[in-house]
Amino acid sequence: MHRKIALIAGVRPEIIKESPIIREFERRGTDYFVVYTGQHYNYEMEKIFFEQLKLPLPKYNLNIRSSAPFLQGEHTGKMLIEIEKILLKEMPDLVLTLGDTNSTLAGSLTARKLSTTKAFTGINIMLGHIESGLRSYDKSMPEEINRILADHLSDYLFAPTQTAVDNMIKEGIRKEKMLITGNTVVDALFDAIKIARDNNILNMLDLDKRGYFLVTFHRQENADVKEKFSNVLEAFSQLYKQTGKPVIYPVHPRSMKLMEKFNLSAPEGVKFIGPLGFMEFLKLEENAEVILTDSGGVQEEGCILNVPCVTLRENTERPETIEVGSNILAGTDPEKIIKCVNIMMDKKRSWENPFGDGKSGKRIVDFILNGE
Repeated sequence: MHRKIALIAGVRPEIIKESPIIREFERRGTDYFVVYTGQHYNYEMEKIFFEQLKLPLPKYNLNIRSSAPFLQGEHTGKMLIEIEKILLKEMPDLVLTLGDTNSTLAGSLTARKLSTTKAFTGINIMLGHIESGLRSYDKSMPEEINRILADHLSDYLFAPTQTAVDNMIKEGIRKEKMLITGNTVVDALFDAIKIARDNNILNMLDLDKRGYFLVTFHRQENADVKEKFSNVLEAFSQLYKQTGKPVIYPVHPRSMKLMEKFNLSAPEGVKFIGPLGFMEFLKLEENAEVILTDSGGVQEEGCILNVPCVTLRENTERPETIEVGSNILAGTDPEKIIKCVNIMMDKKRSWENPFGDGKSGKRIVDFILNGE
């Protein structure tokens, strides 16, 4: 049994996916704390996620930024330094990371490096990785590097599906370290969907159910390339002209800066809005005609909510969504995007959710606390 547990998080999807675990810890009176690196937004913008999910605020907020998006080493290095200070102060015997961000990598590296210092520090630390085993097989993505390293460093691997387990076995990771738990995003969505349905975001934006497309587009390998960004905006414009349905785009602050740099603007029919709280975004997802995204988490959410998804990438670390028919890969070519959207608009929303039954958080905490 692990007596004191640290959870590392840094971005909004990690807050969402860790929320079922935090609730289980709270319910059981577990000695735990959360380290939040603040990787993407300022803390005030993130607080709404903790508040809407009814979670206690993190014990530690680091508010770490790099001076430029391409300075991955600087970003990760700053986190390593600060997380190490906290772990040496708190002396947890288990660190949990989730997903594939720089925060995940920094938390994993720090825990593993500290585990080698027991003779000097007295710290005896283990490492668990939630949502382990995902692979896009595209190493141009910083996230792919992060998740591979986190998996190979970890003592416990909480995999969402059998596909994720198979990916790790192919890399020589011992199967005994793995537990198939489902994905905690299912738990989080099941908890949140009832609250989100009371949200009035559709009225605020003057939208009808299935009367709009919902877009997210922010990944480094996409948004940082002017041609790709320009192409997807052209595709969104064509969608509006073809269907008469507006394209709703909650714009990541970093993406907005890139648009300014590239001298790009919103075409007719594309409505830019600011970042949203979880409940507002969930309501928009649930009622969209089709979701277009380069986010892995949004692919999962569309699948769970029975909303068709078009992925604006050439690959995905969520192949289960392709297999069940909830998702299709389009890349960033406008003609292909339009073709894929037309396919998904005709798709029957009857696929089976491959990511679990909504009890993933309980399974993970049962294992951590009881070895079951």
